[in-house]
Amino acid sequence: MEAFKNLGISESILKALQDQKFEKPTLIQQQAIPLVLTGHDVIASSSTGSGKTLAFSCGLIEQADGKRGIQALILTPTRELAEQVAKAISSFAKYKRLAVVSLYGGVSISPQIDLLRRAQVVVATPGRLLDHLERRTIDLGGVKTLVLDEADRMFDMGFRDDVELILKACPKERQTLLFSATISEDIVGLAQKYMKEPVELEAEKRVDPTKLHQVYYDVQDRDKFSLLTHLLAQEKEGLVMIFSNTRQWTDFVTDNLRRLGMDAIAIHGGLSQQKRNNMMKLFHSKRATILVCTDVAARGLDIKGVTHVYNYDLPADPKEYVHRIGRTARAGNDGKVINIVGSRDHENFRRILSLNKMNMPCEKTPAFEKVRSVFSGDSERGRRDGGRPSQHTQRSPRAFEPSASSFGRSGPRSRFGGSRGPRDLSRTPREASPSEGRGGERTFRGHSSVSSQPRRDSYRR
Repeated sequence: MEAFKNLGISESILKALQDQKFEKPTLIQQQAIPLVLTGHDVIASSSTGSGKTLAFSCGLIEQADGKRGIQALILTPTRELAEQVAKAISSFAKYKRLAVVSLYGGVSISPQIDLLRRAQVVVATPGRLLDHLERRTIDLGGVKTLVLDEADRMFDMGFRDDVELILKACPKERQTLLFSATISEDIVGLAQKYMKEPVELEAEKRVDPTKLHQVYYDVQDRDKFSLLTHLLAQEKEGLVMIFSNTRQWTDFVTDNLRRLGMDAIAIHGGLSQQKRNNMMKLFHSKRATILVCTDVAARGLDIKGVTHVYNYDLPADPKEYVHRIGRTARAGNDGKVINIVGSRDHENFRRILSLNKMNMPCEKTPAFEKVRSVFSGDSERGRRDGGRPSQHTQRSPRAFEPSASSFGRSGPRSRFGGSRGPRDLSRTPREASPSEGRGGERTFRGHSSVSSQPRRDSYRR
C-alpha cells in the first residue's frame, strides 16, 4: 500500500483499499489523485476499467463532512454506471461513513427523495437529477466537487443541454473533474466554459493489441444467426458479450439462443431497472455466460473476464466499435472479437475499418447447420433474413428472466448445458443440409489472399 500512500491518500481510504486487496495504483490513479487532492480541475482521457472511480473519488471523500448535506455530485450516462460508481465510492468511504445515493430513472422517485435528506455524495443520471431539481427535492448549493464520468457518452446520448443546466445549478466555486474515453470538441468547449485552468491527463488504454485477435465473417444476412450459434457451440468456456444495434434484435438473439439451450441473457434500455440489475448479477456471477446487449453495456460498466466479443450488428459510429471491443483483452488477458458481417453491415464495416485504420482478416466461413429462428410475435417474418425483425413487425420488449435453477447450482456445464435442453429445431428440407463455407482466408484492405472460390470481395479498395 506504500505506492497509494505516496499519492497522499488518507489512512481511512488506505484501510478500505487494503480490505479490497488493492495492490498498486493504475496510471490514471498515479496521474490524477495528487492533482485531485490539491483541488485542481482535471480533464482525463481514461478508458473503462482503468481505475478512474478511485482517481476522482479520493478528493471528494477527503473533503466530505458526514454531518453536512450534499457536497459531491457525480454525473453518469447510464443507470448501471450510476449504481456501480455509487457502490465503489461507498466501499472507499466505508471508514468515513458517508451516505452515498444513486439517482436514476426507471424506478420510483419517492425512496430517492427520502435518501437525499441525509446524503453527502450523489451519483446521478442527468434526466433523473433534473427531475429532482424541478421538484426542488435536491439542493446542490453545497456541492464542492462535480464529476462528469463518461462525458463523451453523455454527449453522444444527447445529454449536453441537461449537463449544462446542472452545471449552472451548482456553485461556481467548485472543483470540476471530467473523465472521458475520448476528448471531443464538445468536451473541449464545455471545459473552456465551465472549468478553471484544467490539467489534461491521458492514461493508457487497457486493451492490449497484442492480446486482441479480431476477425470477420462475410455471410448472407439470412445466415447470420445460424453462424453465430455454430461459433458459440465451438466455445465450451469463457464469458461472451454479443452486441446488437436495437432492442428488438437483442431480444431476438437472446430468445433464440435460449431455445437452443444456451445460457443467454439480455440487457437493453427497454427493461426495467430491476431486471437489468438481475441480468448483470447473473453475468457477473457467471451463472449466465452469454450477455446479449445494446451499446448501453459497452461503456462504463466494469465487467471482468470477458473472453469473446461478437458483433451481430456493426455499429454506425466507429467509436462505438472501439468501445465494444474494449470489453475484452484487458489486464493482460487474451481476447477475441468476431464480426458477423451481412450485406446490410457492409457500409458500417467499411467506415469502422477506415476511420480506425484497421487491417482485419476475413475468416473462411465454416460449414454450419442452418437453424430455424423465430421472432416472437411474428414467427413467419422472424424466419426471414436470419430472423431479423422486419420494419413492420411489432413487438413489446421482453427478455427471459431466468431463475437460479435454470443453470443448475454450479452453473452451466457448457454452452448447451443446464436444465434447459434444445427444443424443437425442425427444419425445412432446404434448411436441413449444411451450408458450405465460402472461399478461403482473405485479409482486408488489399493484402494478399487465397480463395478456393474466387469472388468479388466487397471490402477491397
